Amino acid sequence: MPQVVSAEEWQEARDALLVKEKALTKAQDALAAERRRLPMVEWDAGYVFEGPDGKATLLDLFEGRRQLIVYHFMPFTSAGPCPGCSFVVDTMGRQEPLHNRDISRVVTSMATVDEIDAMKKRMEWTVPWYSALGSTFTDDCGVVSFGVSVFLREGDKVYRTYFTTGRGGDQLLSTLRYIDLTPLGRQEAWEEESRGDDGPGYWWRPHDEY
Repeated sequence: MPQVVSAEEWQEARDALLVKEKALTKAQDALAAERRRLPMVEWDAGYVFEGPDGKATLLDLFEGRRQLIVYHFMPFTSAGPCPGCSFVVDTMGRQEPLHNRDISRVVTSMATVDEIDAMKKRMEWTVPWYSALGSTFTDDCGVVSFGVSVFLREGDKVYRTYFTTGRGGDQLLSTLRYIDLTPLGRQEAWEEESRGDDGPGYWWRPHDEY
């Protein structure tokens, strides 16, 4: 448990931490700028996916916008969809703010349309989600388990600008940002001694399984 102190001592400690928080914010801003300046590689716009309305190419997934974020959902197993990926999609929120910035966001996975539709109905998710079965898209993106790819469109040409996986996916999870504000944190073993026994993400579930 945190140490109990006077209000004055608390404010002093809070002010000291704020200096570090501001430095981190500036560092994150600088990193985001460096990410935006990454070189890009031309990408095949013709990968074919299967969605609720039939076939769609990678170019179609942009829905006329210039930028596209693709979340690569892990393949379904006999146990069902990946709990961690389900946690990610649960935190995605509405699309309109992204659309306002000329960004489309979709999910793709090596699963059938029926499996995807069943999961969307169960979770009440509305994010566009496409089956990548029959396409080399997932492998070509270098996805081993899950990941996030970012694309930019110039006319009918598509360029890949960014990819992340593993702990890089943390940046997408608004729920973790809230949890990280609390004194007990994520309650995972790596944080501090005796905070918890869970490994990173081991407690993540689809929202109807908590």
